Amino acid sequence: MTLLLEARKVRELAYAPYSGFRVGAALRCPDGQVFVGCNVENAAYPEGVCAEAGAISAMVAGGAREILEITVVADSAAPVPPCGGCRQKIAEFATAQTRVVMATVSGLQVTMTVAELLPGAFGASHMDKS
Repeated sequence: MTLLLEARKVRELAYAPYSGFRVGAALRCPDGQVFVGCNVENAAYPEGVCAEAGAISAMVAGGAREILEITVVADSAAPVPPCGGCRQKIAEFATAQTRVVMATVSGLQVTMTVAELLPGAFGASHMDKS
């Protein structure tokens, strides 16, 4: 099962009645487990859930804590990168070298590492006072 296929499949289930912009995400953990998520909007527009956040929540609920790679698919002219909040959420469970594949439903793809996507990421080490 490819992450691209899984992200495309779950994207079709997105709940996006306000924007019509459906997004799907699929991530793989080091043990091979795959978790998916889709965006879920609501009338309090900024309170929706991004596809990446949904996949990460499913991963955590499934007992996993590490993202090996993640793919995000949207119906857009160019591949859409994760929003700032999702970049931080991905960084929480990934390494700097974790691959982030951004794709369109028409097949365009861009791949970056977490370090490229979120340079200077804030992490737990920044809270260490010793």
